[in-house]
Amino acid sequence: MGQFVSGSWALLLGIMLLMVGNGVQGTLLGIRGEIEGFSTFEMSIVMSAYFVGFLGGSKLTPEMIRRVGHVRVFAALASVISAVLVLYPVAANPWVWIFARVLIGFSFSGVYVTAESWLNNAATNETRGTALSIYMLVQMIGIIAAQGILMLSDPSGFAIFVIPSILVSLAVTPILLSVSPTPAFESSKSMPLRKLWRTSPLGVFGVFLLGGVFAAQFGMSAVFGTATGLSVSQISIFVASFYVGATISQFPLGWLSDRMDRRLLITMVAAVGVAGGLLGMVPIDSFWLLVTSALFLGGTANPLYSILIAHTNDFVEIDDLPGVSGGLIFVNGLGAIAGPVVIGALMSRFGPNSFFGFMAAVLGTLTLYAVYRATRRAAPAVDDTISLTPVTQSATPVVWDAAQEMAQIEAEEAAEASDLAAEEAMLKN
Repeated sequence: MGQFVSGSWALLLGIMLLMVGNGVQGTLLGIRGEIEGFSTFEMSIVMSAYFVGFLGGSKLTPEMIRRVGHVRVFAALASVISAVLVLYPVAANPWVWIFARVLIGFSFSGVYVTAESWLNNAATNETRGTALSIYMLVQMIGIIAAQGILMLSDPSGFAIFVIPSILVSLAVTPILLSVSPTPAFESSKSMPLRKLWRTSPLGVFGVFLLGGVFAAQFGMSAVFGTATGLSVSQISIFVASFYVGATISQFPLGWLSDRMDRRLLITMVAAVGVAGGLLGMVPIDSFWLLVTSALFLGGTANPLYSILIAHTNDFVEIDDLPGVSGGLIFVNGLGAIAGPVVIGALMSRFGPNSFFGFMAAVLGTLTLYAVYRATRRAAPAVDDTISLTPVTQSATPVVWDAAQEMAQIEAEEAAEASDLAAEEAMLKN
């Protein structure tokens, strides 16, 4: 671990600065949209547009890298991000913001793909698990720190938009100065969605549902905060609470995931998330009740993503493991695109509390479906399952492929050990 960090600290620092910049702009727009007089539904379209761009970037960036190389793609897209960040206050129009969000979602996806490919190249098979865990922690630290930056300046002014632009520009320096030779970029062929559904209906459906929940937390939480009259500092704390909860619970739930029927764990964790959502709807005027609800929702919904991936891997043939990522990323992206739009429509019709009602309903649906799937086939033996690798919903195909590569290696090693044990048993007989 120490050797990996000492060799990759500059790269990790650059990635964290990117996450801080992205976290600032995501929350800031929710606050600034209210100041500019945008409706809740208009802001939901703006927030949804980011995920349209992000999904497109994850698909197209690999081809861009093959054509012109990592450095040019990274530098070009980082420049686009910096420019778009200062465009928001200059052109405060919903249509301009929608276009800008598609563009910035595409660009952030592209710079993540590029930076993550360098990070993955810096890790070995022995350190890749540690690298992914550290990377996830860096992402969470970055997005939590971003919420504190919002308190440094007036959200109605111009300067607060310059801060994330500067951070993204600064992120380029440690990344480009620290990278070694650019790695070869190879992406796995995706498993067809129909085959993926037949393999793990719970995994596919659950990842789709969690896309909507993640979009609610990342995009619409600040919109909810402004709609309910929270101050800027309160909105910052509220948004950060989702990610604090996720950071605290990710590894304990991952440990449990490797030691019990994952469908049971999915049911239990999703049910706790439902309780967290309902807690936020309690008609009590208490900011800290909202924070508690956010901690529960973030602490359940985000780890569920990794657990569902591990559950899906349990039913996939070893040779098909690398192809799982493309299908699940696409399904999760569809859920993330739809989530803000549905929430915006609900909040416009029924009021701000629909924000929590949506997440409670989605996690309740996942709870019931997990119970149903548990009746359809037997769970694999715990000893036959693949260890969970923590992956966040903002991860690009690079991180996914690295995680799936680890799962494939582990499955192959387990199969070899089983064959060896069988041979030894035959020789004894």
